[in-house]
Amino acid sequence: MILTTERKQIPPDIEVLEMNGRIILGNTSREVELKLGEILAAQAKKIIFDLSGVTMLDSTGIGILVVCQGKINKAGGRLRIAGASGFVEDTLKITSVDKILELFPSVSEATVGF
Repeated sequence: MILTTERKQIPPDIEVLEMNGRIILGNTSREVELKLGEILAAQAKKIIFDLSGVTMLDSTGIGILVVCQGKINKAGGRLRIAGASGFVEDTLKITSVDKILELFPSVSEATVGF
């Protein structure tokens, strides 16, 4: 399954990038960075990556998430990861990426206190 991304907004100022498929080595994974560029160009500072539809994450995917975190921090924003479960959540924890990215069980929980 290829990766699809959809940008959504939670009023008044939270941007959500909903992802479905696999964030793995390949051209479609670059879509995450391209969509993030659009979000940052719109001056968004509160960003949630919804990974509830992501079924696979490899080292390329981890790298993309970490690079995105850096870009968001540089722009003065904050990133929260929502909905990672199963293999994806395990991968984030085994690689200690959960220590640098904020993980939440769902988008609604990620919005609390943002």
